[in-house]
Amino acid sequence: MLNEVERWLSTHSWSVTDRPLHRVLAAKRSSGQSVSVVLPALNEEETVGEIVSAIRHDLVHQVPLVDEIVVVDSGSTDRTSEVAAAAGATVVHRDAILPRIPAVPGKGEVLWRSLLVTRGDIVCFVDADLKEFSSDFVSGIVGPLLTDPGVDLVKAMYDRPLGGAAGQGGRVTELMARPLLNMHWPQLAGFVQPLGGEYAARRSLLERLPFPVGYGVELGMLVDALHLVGLDALAQVDVGVRKHRHQDGQALGRMSAAIYRTAQLRLARGHMIRPALTQFERGAQGFEPRTHSVDTEERPPMTEIEEYVERKAA
Repeated sequence: MLNEVERWLSTHSWSVTDRPLHRVLAAKRSSGQSVSVVLPALNEEETVGEIVSAIRHDLVHQVPLVDEIVVVDSGSTDRTSEVAAAAGATVVHRDAILPRIPAVPGKGEVLWRSLLVTRGDIVCFVDADLKEFSSDFVSGIVGPLLTDPGVDLVKAMYDRPLGGAAGQGGRVTELMARPLLNMHWPQLAGFVQPLGGEYAARRSLLERLPFPVGYGVELGMLVDALHLVGLDALAQVDVGVRKHRHQDGQALGRMSAAIYRTAQLRLARGHMIRPALTQFERGAQGFEPRTHSVDTEERPPMTEIEEYVERKAA
């Protein structure tokens, strides 16, 4: 590990208990900054309501830390939107945001569009499939942005149990993302959960970043933020344990391919060949190939979108 990263771990890697909530709230009041929480959601009716309710109870009503909670529905076919709205979130459908540019499937697409329907100076992203959710996930990663003006992006770090085994979650992280970061962007080797879906950032940073439309968004954002603002503007906070729905092996393969392609584009901006991933499933005639396209499209920084610029000016 680089000496720079060892130093960073001692100065920019914190616990949620390092910043008591009263201190974070005092910093928010003195700075006048606003906080938006965004939940990208696709068929998450079983968990989204509990997450929204916890944030509203703890960080809106008991302590006025969060100014708005927005759920961006990415085309759910279940009751995700209804459950989220009943819990108190503002619900917006992905396709209703920036209709001039037709939406494509993908998590990064939803996060990118969320900048147009939120107003917070700080934007906090939380996955909508978390179980046994704690509002520490929000206050923990928002805290450094309110108390430390030099910090621009904060990732959550946590244990990720898998099937009752501690620390066995995050398979794509260990098999794909961590090797890529250590080999090509060693300054980012200190991030415990580089692909985690819980992170917060200043709008002033997010609006200058391109967004990979798919699962590569977290890796792409870390790499691009490193180049744009430097390692000392990035941080991570330990928020405990993260429990969520786990993907099957083939879904993880598709995620890995998208993440690899995101890294590849950043290593050498060149030929935009749209790659594909072939996987195999046993069928009546033996193993049958299934080919999936891999996300390569990226959305430009929001400051290049006319509607966003006009809305911000207004």
